Amino acid sequence: MDRAELADFLRLRRARIQPADVGLPPGNHRRTPGLRREEVAHLAGMSVDYYVRLEQARGPHPSEQVLDALSRALRLSEDERRHLFHLAARTPGPGAGPRRDVPAGILRLLDRLDDTPAMVVDAKSDILAWNPMLCATLGRDLAAYPERERNGLRWLFQPGGTETADRVTFAREMVADLRAAAARYPDDASIRELVADLAGHPLFDELWAAHEVDTRRSTSKLIRHPTLGTFEVDCQTLDIPERDQRLIFYTAAPGTPGYEALGMVRVIGTADLATR
Repeated sequence: MDRAELADFLRLRRARIQPADVGLPPGNHRRTPGLRREEVAHLAGMSVDYYVRLEQARGPHPSEQVLDALSRALRLSEDERRHLFHLAARTPGPGAGPRRDVPAGILRLLDRLDDTPAMVVDAKSDILAWNPMLCATLGRDLAAYPERERNGLRWLFQPGGTETADRVTFAREMVADLRAAAARYPDDASIRELVADLAGHPLFDELWAAHEVDTRRSTSKLIRHPTLGTFEVDCQTLDIPERDQRLIFYTAAPGTPGYEALGMVRVIGTADLATR
């Protein structure tokens, strides 16, 4: 552990964060830029004395939990977080829970995909961002759903769904992916809540009990459109590794029913979308 380098890094990153960046009032008589030490300690949920000793290069060897808390308090990027762990002679894990902030470049890419349904999902299949073509394809106005309900697993295991062969296959992939996320984020309350909410659905219980673990990648999916009926699309997946997120977009080969249906979806647009 390099205490001197760790102390320098913490001081420099503290000076970079303004009170307004973290929802704190600016206050009066600030002699130095950035946050005060006690403000960082408060945001990280630790004692002021503990944090002061870290900045004075005389602190104890911080745990992974302390380093994650400091990463969040100081708004570190993933590269900066890994550097912080390196200075503290720790091996960084994936973080305390799935991140929800989508990179700005990915959001700009979504805006430009005006003829391809696309979305960004996190490790537990929460839909974090999407384009209008996705809403038109799914027949759902995603903005009308509460944030908690914008989740592919919650939709998949809604009561009353018909257990068709394609749905069971897709559900197996989704549940195996959730198992992998639960292993990466064992302390995340939102994943535990999602599993508890899905428990009791017969198909989910069966698949969860099978303990299959696999990160979901590109696959195929049947779309049941309210006007155009059922058609198949390819789900292409691009990883966003620094966020543990995925950009998923629906495509279909030219000449297939799915290709023709996606062309019609673009014409129909987002009129008369369902919210449930």
